[in-house]
Amino acid sequence: EVQLVESGGGLVQAGGSLRLSCAASGFTFDDYAIGWFRQAPGKEREGVSCISVSDGSKDYADSVKGRFTISSDVAKNTVYLQMDSLKPEDTAVYYCAAKSWPLLVVGKVPLPRGPYEYDYWGQGTQVTVSS
Repeated sequence: EVQLVESGGGLVQAGGSLRLSCAASGFTFDDYAIGWFRQAPGKEREGVSCISVSDGSKDYADSVKGRFTISSDVAKNTVYLQMDSLKPEDTAVYYCAAKSWPLLVVGKVPLPRGPYEYDYWGQGTQVTVSS
């Protein structure tokens, strides 16, 4: 059974940091791309960042470039999202998602950005940034 479990959310003041974790199980971690998405009340789910686990290639939304860092630990089947210089507008439920990303496509096509491209989802973790 495929499972993605997010953790690390919470309440933080503007300018602070949080590190989110996405623990994966039930699939071959190396053969997937893992994405982080967020959804604020009344807004659509938007892509934040994603990583190809096999080659470590990464992508970021413009709104988080320079502030957020995605990484993976293959030994732990876990992807992290380090969030620094947090702003109130970063407040949202953050989700991780997984998409099959075989070596056949690694480095040949852009990393998946849209939520509709992903196959599996976690339950989400709330991030609240106070001003």
